[in-house]
Amino acid sequence: MADDLMKQSAKLAKRLAAIPAEIVAHVRPALVQGADDLADMARALVPEDEGDLKASIAVTPPGAVTPAYAKGGGRRAAAENQALVTVGNPEARHGHLVEFGTDPHINGGQFAGSQHPGTDPQPFLLPAARLTEDRTRRRIGRAVAQAIRKAGAGNA
Repeated sequence: MADDLMKQSAKLAKRLAAIPAEIVAHVRPALVQGADDLADMARALVPEDEGDLKASIAVTPPGAVTPAYAKGGGRRAAAENQALVTVGNPEARHGHLVEFGTDPHINGGQFAGSQHPGTDPQPFLLPAARLTEDRTRRRIGRAVAQAIRKAGAGNA
């Protein structure tokens, strides 16, 4: 009886040790597909001007590094269980201003002293995230369930 329990316990420990690697392997494609869906939706919703903001929307898969947001920097590495969607590059750094708008203000720089009337928000990224969230959660949940089933079947 004790030997059976020890064998079952060892078998269970082996299954549990296998699950995280299986989950990560199965979840990566689901994460990237979810990020791709979000990026596609954001591109469909972003207000078009010259198209530079739309072209700056990028997906970074697990383990990769995001494009530089600003000249020489603004990069971030995605963890092994993350896929990142970013907006902006050194030429298009105004995504947050479009998404959230601006208040009226006095300009600086080459237009110093002039009055800017502000801009209305034109959200595109947050609505895209809300519109794609449920589908992405379901896709990831299916990938986790498949990984658990596969790990359990392979170690039985």
